[in-house]
Amino acid sequence: MFGEYELKTQFIKVGDKKIHLLEEKEGVIRYRRDDVEKLIKNNGEKLKVLPSPALGYGVRLLMVRFREPVVIPPRDSIMGFVEAPVEIDVKVGDLSVDHFIVGKEKYALYGTLEAGVVCRYHVSSFYTKEPDAMGIAKLIISNPSPEWKSLERIVVPIRGTSMYYESRKAYYPLVVVTLKNHNPEINNTGRPPKEGLSGVGQGLSLPNFLMRW
Repeated sequence: MFGEYELKTQFIKVGDKKIHLLEEKEGVIRYRRDDVEKLIKNNGEKLKVLPSPALGYGVRLLMVRFREPVVIPPRDSIMGFVEAPVEIDVKVGDLSVDHFIVGKEKYALYGTLEAGVVCRYHVSSFYTKEPDAMGIAKLIISNPSPEWKSLERIVVPIRGTSMYYESRKAYYPLVVVTLKNHNPEINNTGRPPKEGLSGVGQGLSLPNFLMRW
């Protein structure tokens, strides 16, 4: 699924989508995906199918609601995983020739009607072991307070984030959640969640986000 492909006649299945490459005369490749069609001159460069953050219509935040709230003891932490939506960027060289969404696209309002923002929305269980899903985010939830804390959702900055991948899975950078006072603080670290992954982007940390609502 993710990775590099030779520009020759073949099908590439990505989630619920299918890319069709068809060789024509004089080194020209016809690229098709749904109603998208382009001609690519083959100079030996490979086609790259890469994960991209789920920005949809230009949002900057991803909200993941847990199916079951996570409860953390005082001065303790827990590590786990959630499923997360991703998008697909198809490139030749540094040029994006196609960009599309896989799966269902959902949005939610974060905050009040007067001051809230629209964000990408997803519901996931909190897994103690890595799930078998296309898009994954690894979380470390820390509770440095002297009180028990419960967490029902996270809101993560994703605009400008790096992404990581292996053949059949895409990963957001490691996300660290700190349960300070009454407002969880979210840190998209930019770092890969595990070793051995290929990266897209510079791997830089994004500014911390304070969940006020």
